Amino acid sequence: MFLKRILVLASFVSLLGVMSCNEGKDPTASVKISTEEDKTLYSMGLMLGQNLARLELNDRELNALAKGLYVAAKGQKAEIEWMEYQPKIQEFFQGRMKIVTEKSKVAGKTFLEKFSKEEGVKTTASGIAYKVIKEGTGNIPKATDTVEVHYHGTLIDGTVFDSSVERKQTVSFPLDRVIKGWTEGLQLMKEGGKTKFVIPSELAYGEMGAAPKIPGGATLTFEVELIKIKSPEELKKEETKDAVKVASAKTAGKPEIKKAIEAKKAEVKAETKKEEPKK
Repeated sequence: MFLKRILVLASFVSLLGVMSCNEGKDPTASVKISTEEDKTLYSMGLMLGQNLARLELNDRELNALAKGLYVAAKGQKAEIEWMEYQPKIQEFFQGRMKIVTEKSKVAGKTFLEKFSKEEGVKTTASGIAYKVIKEGTGNIPKATDTVEVHYHGTLIDGTVFDSSVERKQTVSFPLDRVIKGWTEGLQLMKEGGKTKFVIPSELAYGEMGAAPKIPGGATLTFEVELIKIKSPEELKKEETKDAVKVASAKTAGKPEIKKAIEAKKAEVKAETKKEEPKK
C-alpha cells in the first residue's frame, strides 16, 4: 500500500521545479508559489514528500528520483532500460524501510531507558514507562470501558503527531480499540489523573508505523488526562442523541417524522431529568 501510494504520488514531483545535481542545494529555491494552481501542485508535492521522508533519501537519491520523473513527464528518452529495474523497486523500498525502522527502534529504546531512570518513573512488565503527573481520585477503567480523555502525543524528538489538547476537544473511545500501550496504560490511571507514558513501538504502531506522521518502529510519548469513565447509561443516551441528530438532518421538511423526533427528544430529556440527583 505504501509503495503504491509513493508510485502514484511520485508522478507529480516533476511539476515542482527544475532538477539539479548539486547536492545540498535546493533545486526549487527559485520557484515562486503564487497562483492557485501553484499551490495545488505544491500540495501534491508535500503529499509525496511526507511519504518519502520515511525513506530518509539523501540529496543524490532525491535528484535521481526527480530526474526520472522529469524525463518521463516531458516524454524525453530515458538514459537506461528502466523496465529492467522494476523488480528492484520493491526490493529497494523494503530494504530502506527496514534500515529506517531499525534505526528508529534503537533510538526509541535509548530514549525509553533514559526516561525510565528519571525520578518517579515506573516500568510495566510489557515495557511501558510511565510517570504520574497528577494522581486521580476516581475509578480505574477496565479494558472494556469507554473513556473520555485529553492527550498530547509526540515522537521522541518532540514532534507532535496528534493532540486533543491542541484541538481543545476531549476524545472518547472504547479502551480495547486503541493501541496496546493505551489499553494497558490507562488501566493504571484513576479518573481525574494525568500520566506521561513512553510506549515502545511493539505496543504502539509497530514496524509499519502510521503514515505520514508516525514512522515504522517509533517509540511514542503521550501525556494523558483521564477525564472520566463513561457508564453504559451515558453511552446509551449519547447514541440516542446522535441518532436523533442524524434523523433530524435526514427528515428536515417532513412534519410527521419531525413530530416523532420531537417526541423522542422529550423522552430523552425526561429520562435525564429523572436521573439527576435531588439537591
